[in-house]
Amino acid sequence: MNDKILRQVVLDTETTGMSKDKPHYKGHRIIEIAAVEIVNRRLTNHFFHVYLNPSRNIDSEAFSIHGISEHFLYDKPKFSEISNDFLNFVSGSELIVHNALFDIGFIDYEFSMLTNNVEKITSFCNVIDTLQLARRLFPGKRNSLNALCERYYIDNSARRVHSALIDARLLAQVFLSMTGGQIQMFFMNDHPEICDMEYYDVDKNKLCDISSSNCIQLPMIRVIYANKFEVELHERYLNILEKNSSQGVCIWRNKKYIVVNRSNS
Repeated sequence: MNDKILRQVVLDTETTGMSKDKPHYKGHRIIEIAAVEIVNRRLTNHFFHVYLNPSRNIDSEAFSIHGISEHFLYDKPKFSEISNDFLNFVSGSELIVHNALFDIGFIDYEFSMLTNNVEKITSFCNVIDTLQLARRLFPGKRNSLNALCERYYIDNSARRVHSALIDARLLAQVFLSMTGGQIQMFFMNDHPEICDMEYYDVDKNKLCDISSSNCIQLPMIRVIYANKFEVELHERYLNILEKNSSQGVCIWRNKKYIVVNRSNS
């Protein structure tokens, strides 16, 4: 039994805008930070969320994206006032960020303007960029947050404008979908942990290791058949998997093999 705790934090920010010159964060500030906790691949109710007074105006283009006004932020804290709380929340976690260069660049920029000599955020956390992950899984396709929500049938109807908290929660669901199930099966060489799974060979009535030919004889099991409605929903989901698969196939349509997670067996 593996008792190791995997803590991941899904992060998103909103800003006053971005510089037309490099670096993209120069002269701009963060106005909203949201960080949502995942522990052992389960969303918890633990999150960090704050609006910030940027002490500068908000670009009209940025306002049209997130709808956060200078008037709304007038009485909100400065980044320096919440920096320790933010660091305490994310330190030691695996940060999940969509287009990480943008958000991490802004966060490092905010810390660089403080007087406590805080190192770059990557000194405290590992970072996974879900945009880069999506581009590997779905080359040539749109991989925005909205596109990924649509691809994985995640309800994003609450996302009328950009909101760091709403977006972080959506990205958490997207990330869990992207890193689970059939998609990982096509990257077994890159993910050794996938080999710690088994498949059930229906014809042989045996549970077999994916990574070896060793099989365990199982007793006969009772089969509970799906009703017509459940079969229809299942087929619709298989269509989604097949459509989004980089291989253009769905292994679940091969009735001979049913994948079983060893930890649940």
